[in-house]
Amino acid sequence: MVNETETRTQLEVASQPDMWRTAAARTAPGLMRVLTTPGPLAVVGCGTSWFVAQAVAALRESAGYGPTDAYTATEARLDRMYPELLVLSRSGTTTEICQLLERRPKGTRATAAVAVADTPVARAADDAVVLDYADEQSVVQTRFATSLVVASRAALGEDTEALASSAEAVLGGPLPDGVVEARQSVFLGSGWSIGLAHEAALKLREATLAWSESYPAMEYRHGPVALAEPGTVVWIFGYAPEGLVAQIQSTGATVVDDPLDALVDLVRVHRVALARASRLGLDPDRPRNLTRSVVLERSTL
Repeated sequence: MVNETETRTQLEVASQPDMWRTAAARTAPGLMRVLTTPGPLAVVGCGTSWFVAQAVAALRESAGYGPTDAYTATEARLDRMYPELLVLSRSGTTTEICQLLERRPKGTRATAAVAVADTPVARAADDAVVLDYADEQSVVQTRFATSLVVASRAALGEDTEALASSAEAVLGGPLPDGVVEARQSVFLGSGWSIGLAHEAALKLREATLAWSESYPAMEYRHGPVALAEPGTVVWIFGYAPEGLVAQIQSTGATVVDDPLDALVDLVRVHRVALARASRLGLDPDRPRNLTRSVVLERSTL
């Protein structure tokens, strides 16, 4: 049986409040130019970084700085001629991101947010913002991704200290009833928290091989709610559309709908993933079939 307190993933999850304070102080200034210069922007990542890109794009556009689109690297529509491109890659070695930077249109300025300096992604971009303090030994991303969201929110003008304090509280508090034992977990988001809902579901799949799904909150009514039943946990990030909680509860499913910031709520999901992995005898430091970075032979793309 793997003990939650013995994994490096647990240590990295627990470090997030301090990482967030550092992100606001050290990384936000480096992101400010690309995020607050008015005009179109494409934000691109793969895996967890794609979901972070979705959150950052929604936050920037909502802040009034212009149309902001999030893409996974192989589906990025750079033919739309964005003047600015922000790419996210923890390792700085992701093959699809490297190739995207190679084929970006002339005149598109690229900024890379990475955890490791002097890597292929960092060298290929025009500017590099390095979150080396938030780098991880773990395969499963936690603190790098959340620190990048905090840095982006700070760059867009938000005071993020309350986020760090709230994360400290949830790291030491109880988990909602039934979430560790759930047979099926569903995460629902709205606006910028949709990307975090997708990331929460991914964390459970990666660390615990769990049946987890994610949707924009209003879309859950359009089919997926048919699977809700006792043993299902539906976790709402952000606001719950009117009547949705009662509709889900009528199926016998459990609803988690707490007034927490969605990013802070994601930290609770990290804890659920660790606790469930321990319960199942899985090692979250060594998730099945995964590596820290996806580096491919050119012939496979």
